[in-house]
Amino acid sequence: MSEVARIAKVFVELADTLVENFDVVDFLQTLTDRCVELLGTDASGLMLSDQRGGLQVMTATLERARMLELFELQIAEGPCLDCFTTGEPIINVDLTRPDTSDKWPTFTRAAIEAGFGATHALPMRLRGQVIGALNLFNDKPLQLSNSDLTVAQAMADVATIGLLHQRNTHEQTILSEQLQSALHSRVLIEQAKGALAAHTKLDVNQAFHKMRAYARGNNLTLTDVAAAIMDQTMSSDLLVTT
Repeated sequence: MSEVARIAKVFVELADTLVENFDVVDFLQTLTDRCVELLGTDASGLMLSDQRGGLQVMTATLERARMLELFELQIAEGPCLDCFTTGEPIINVDLTRPDTSDKWPTFTRAAIEAGFGATHALPMRLRGQVIGALNLFNDKPLQLSNSDLTVAQAMADVATIGLLHQRNTHEQTILSEQLQSALHSRVLIEQAKGALAAHTKLDVNQAFHKMRAYARGNNLTLTDVAAAIMDQTMSSDLLVTT
């Protein structure tokens, strides 16, 4: 498949938010997965605003990226926070440069310790409304091309439109409530993947992919699967180590 065809297929996938039982968490995970696949980055993550206007980590393709994003929120320092606050992209941040360390000293040190050499933050925005930020990570201090950054921002924009359109389709659902529900689901999913990892001896990334595959194969949401794991009512098929 050509690169143009792959990009077109991803945009169709991200635009399809009108499916029955739309799963916000799975949708955002798809966005971060496709960023890694299309752009050749080593990891991607995404934060969304909650009801109080703060940011919460929603998805990440690698556990070390998720932990770094959680740490960034804890210390209230880093490019993702600045991107969300200003609504402007912060791109091609070389974490090995002294000026980066001067601007975000604690974040930069943690990012390097996590094995990352470069990062990029792109706003999840529509016109003046910013609802989150998409983060890209490279292990080496490599720059993304203008075309790659254009594709990444376009994917973030399409995902934002999809989330806002989902709100408009269900007029009785306020966007902040929808996102807050997704945040609660994310907490449950994090707990469940940890429990599944402990039971099956998989690492947490493998446990999450196992949960996601099971949900898709059985027409369930990730939240359904996570709740069943935590309630210990899940099918034994999911609990078997493969």
